[in-house]
Amino acid sequence: MLLLRSLIFSLAMYVVMAVLGILWAIPALIRRDWAYWIMAKYCHIVFWLLRVIVGIKVEIRGDVPQGECIVAAKHQSFLDIIMLMGTLPRPKFIMKKSVKWTPIVGFYAMQIGCAPVDRGKHGATAEMVEDVAEEQQDPGQIVIYPQGTRVAPGLPARYKRGTAILYQTFNLPCVPAATNAGLFWGRNSLLRKPGTAVIEFLPTIPVGLQDAEFMQRLEMEVEMASNKLLPD
Repeated sequence: MLLLRSLIFSLAMYVVMAVLGILWAIPALIRRDWAYWIMAKYCHIVFWLLRVIVGIKVEIRGDVPQGECIVAAKHQSFLDIIMLMGTLPRPKFIMKKSVKWTPIVGFYAMQIGCAPVDRGKHGATAEMVEDVAEEQQDPGQIVIYPQGTRVAPGLPARYKRGTAILYQTFNLPCVPAATNAGLFWGRNSLLRKPGTAVIEFLPTIPVGLQDAEFMQRLEMEVEMASNKLLPD
């Protein structure tokens, strides 16, 4: 029964994505604000589908960032991307370059100013910084996943320097974010397990720290908070 509910949810989610994505493509091309509006609307529809079909509730904790900043988030699932997109007022994601070519998702990601990064390419970091700099005239929340990929709940993975480079280059405060979303929507899994998926925004890390101190503090705070969200 859980698998059947999960499949029904997935079908509904992608049908809604296709319908809204196609209907709002031209408005999204005309104005970035309309792209943000329909993306947020879609995320809230997904939250409703999750709750009604598979019993996943979405909970946001902490102070949601409103101004220009870096959001350095734990990444466990496609769900935590949807939660951040549906909560932050003006997010711009640092994303894998391959996502740029994903139907609908890639189109809207580029319309809101996300930065596609080819992680295996020499000079990828410099390209990321250049892409982010081009979007500085439209301030928002730069969302980056410090580990660079989805990591299953409770498993360790190295934190990469990309977040520190953005922090130093653009002299922006950093808001760490923890999650437990992978417990309910696992990587490469069809099952959507009932429970409460949480994104928790942690206290802001102010500007002015050296790289090593910044990265140590970021990793410690995100990992501790994410682990507290796991079952005992």
